[in-house]
Amino acid sequence: MIDKPLLAAVIALLTFSLMMSYSLSTYTVIHFHYSDFHFFLRQFIAIFIALLTMVTISKINPDKWFVPMSMVLFVTFFLLMIFMQFLPASLVKAVGGAKRWIHLGPISIAPVEFFKIGFVFFLSWSLARKFQNKNKMSFIEEVKAFSPYVVLFLIIVVLIAIFQKDLGQVVVLGATLVVLFLLVGSSYKFFLTLVAGALSAFVALIFAAPHRIARIKSWWSTVQDNILSLLPFEGVENLRVDAAKEPYQISNSLNAIHNGGFFGQGLGNGQFKLGYLSEVHTDFILAGITEEFGFLGLALVSFAIFFIIYRIFKIAAKVEEPIYYLFCVGVGLLIAFAFLLNSFGISGITPIKGIAVPFLSYGGSHIMAAGLAIGMVLMISKKVPRDAQGRML
Repeated sequence: MIDKPLLAAVIALLTFSLMMSYSLSTYTVIHFHYSDFHFFLRQFIAIFIALLTMVTISKINPDKWFVPMSMVLFVTFFLLMIFMQFLPASLVKAVGGAKRWIHLGPISIAPVEFFKIGFVFFLSWSLARKFQNKNKMSFIEEVKAFSPYVVLFLIIVVLIAIFQKDLGQVVVLGATLVVLFLLVGSSYKFFLTLVAGALSAFVALIFAAPHRIARIKSWWSTVQDNILSLLPFEGVENLRVDAAKEPYQISNSLNAIHNGGFFGQGLGNGQFKLGYLSEVHTDFILAGITEEFGFLGLALVSFAIFFIIYRIFKIAAKVEEPIYYLFCVGVGLLIAFAFLLNSFGISGITPIKGIAVPFLSYGGSHIMAAGLAIGMVLMISKKVPRDAQGRML
């Protein structure tokens, strides 16, 4: 029996996503003279495919199909991310020097969304085999054991952060990788060494790209007064950045959130979606939801996402096979980190990373990839022992 509460929560969020894709895309539809249902129909098709994929995969025997199916997913999209850099402009258009989407007629595919699932599988499969019967290791032994995964991740950093200029996805994958290392038995010393190295690499990637430096300065200008006021040192004033005005997107995002109040302006009555807040139905959908449904609506959406994460972690805790455990934890971490990065970004707590909100943001690739990931978790959930009423034991 699959985990029905998890399935119900995902369906509820996808249905809400469909409704918000119609409501929040009003200005874009009018500005570009699209049909009223342009984004609604596209999102509907993506959600239909995601649900069909989810249900179909959930019925498959995981002991027979999980590894071969996931290995094909990992290898296919890993190679696709490499070769897409060499594909003609008719298939892969460079936007701002970044090649993120493969265009096949009216369809656009972002390989990185599917690769994330394959990467989590590969880590789960390899780590479960390599460290299942490992005894306590010295620091040097840990370095030797984990170094192949670090090298693989560095290749991924080049493919995603440098070629695709998508640092947000690297942060999500890197955080997931480090947590999985910890779960298979890495020491806290090695864990902290990895975190320090990751932070150093993160800073290096920021300074390697002028647009990231500008984004950091823009973000710092919005939070510097609150942070510097807490530090009793005269020298901290040298850290102050002069900014002509608050970043446009963050300013309007915060205004939209404030305008929502507790109960919101009502479905369809948001003001900041009318040309003030761009991409409100994609990366800034949480701000749009808060304006129309208020803090109460945002709280319910957050509860639904954290409920999904909780059910995934509960499934992970109940399965016996290490590979299933690690995979479920990895999928839960991908969802959690993406949601936190997006919510922190649109509220000005951290710089904007361009990360989609799981199950909510408009976009076919991430919706279908989410359906695929949840389908695989539901497939694994059949391995969880249950009582006569279907409750987990």
